[in-house]
Amino acid sequence: MFKRVTGEQALIKRMLKGDQQAFTSFFDEYFPRLYRFALVRLKNDARAAEDVAQATLCTAMDRLDTFRGEAAIFTWMCTICRYEISAWYRKNQRYQESPSLAEDQDDLRAVLESLTSLDADQTEIMERKEVVRLVHVTLDHLKPNHRKVLMLKYIQDWPVQDIANELDLKLKATESLLTRARQAFRDGFQTLVTQLNTGGLT
Repeated sequence: MFKRVTGEQALIKRMLKGDQQAFTSFFDEYFPRLYRFALVRLKNDARAAEDVAQATLCTAMDRLDTFRGEAAIFTWMCTICRYEISAWYRKNQRYQESPSLAEDQDDLRAVLESLTSLDADQTEIMERKEVVRLVHVTLDHLKPNHRKVLMLKYIQDWPVQDIANELDLKLKATESLLTRARQAFRDGFQTLVTQLNTGGLT
C-alpha cells in the first residue's frame, strides 16, 4: 500500500512539473478504468461514458495539487466521476437514478479500496455479463503491479519468465508477485460474489 501511494504521488509531482510523458502515462492508466466505471452507471451509453471519463480526467488534473494521498488516486477520481455522472444526467435532463451496483455499497467500496477462490458453482448466481463486469471492477481496484502481472499472465498469456523480464524481476520474485496478485483478486471478487449470493445488495 505504501509503495503504491508513493508511486502515485511521484507521478503527480512529475505532472505538476509539466512532464508530458507523465500526463500520457496518467491518461493511459486511468482513462480505461474511468470509462468502465462510468459506462455501467450511464446505462451503457458509450459516448456519454467517454465524455464523462474525459471530463473526470480534466477535473482531476486541474485539482492535482489537492490530492494528498489519503486514498488511492483511482478512488479519489471515482468520487469526481460520480459528480460528473450526476452533472451529465442534469445536463441531459435525465433524472433516473444510476443503477445500484455491488461496488457502490459502502462496505464493498471499503474492501475494494483496500484490496491487496471463486468456486465454480458460485458463478451460477450471476449472468455471465455480470461476472465479467465484476472481474473488471476487481481488477481496476487492485494495486497497479498486481493488475499488470495478472493481465500479462492470464489475458496476454505470457510465460512467467517473459513477465519477469518485462517487470525486471527475478523469476522467484515474479512467481511470488503472481501469488499475491491472485490472492488479492480472489479476496476482492469473493467479497462481491458473497454479497450477491447472500442478498446483501439492493
